Amino acid sequence: MINKIPLNIPNLLSLYRLLSFPVVVIFAFMHYEKVFVILLCINLITDVLDGLIARVFNMQTEIGAKLDSMADYGMYIQAFLGIYLFKSAEFAPHIVSFSFFIGLFVLCLIFSLIKFKQLPSLHLYSWKIGGYIQGIFFFVLFVFDFYTPFYYLMVIWGITSFVEHLIIQIIFKKMKSNAKGLYWVLRKKRS
Repeated sequence: MINKIPLNIPNLLSLYRLLSFPVVVIFAFMHYEKVFVILLCINLITDVLDGLIARVFNMQTEIGAKLDSMADYGMYIQAFLGIYLFKSAEFAPHIVSFSFFIGLFVLCLIFSLIKFKQLPSLHLYSWKIGGYIQGIFFFVLFVFDFYTPFYYLMVIWGITSFVEHLIIQIIFKKMKSNAKGLYWVLRKKRS
């Protein structure tokens, strides 16, 4: 697969995030919290950069969108693992809302795997904004502390974008990248 990927900067950054996944997970399981946090923060920064560079320099590709999505899912796993290993006490009072958040996220992935036989790569605006909110939340959580109002902003936005994601997956007959959002999908369907 790697030989089919155009090796531009955004794709290289996404590849880095994919290849760093097992390293970050190993450091988490070894309970090296500081190393885990540094690597997770580097991944969060490269996630912002790959999308920004791809849009600004018109380097967006279908395979790049899929690569970015796979790397994003790996970052979610890393963040959830870090929360479980290092921040369980902070999340204990919020376990129901966070479990619902994770459940909807996983449902988006499973539904796409069942219906389309692939991971989703819709790149909705709500999902992108939610990703930035979640990324900032994870950064603040691991570097500073848990802030309840920011947590609820992240969860509410995330749940809303996951629901939009599921609705679009129900509407689509085949997986598409860069769908923007439900408004654009419905508008295109009517025309």
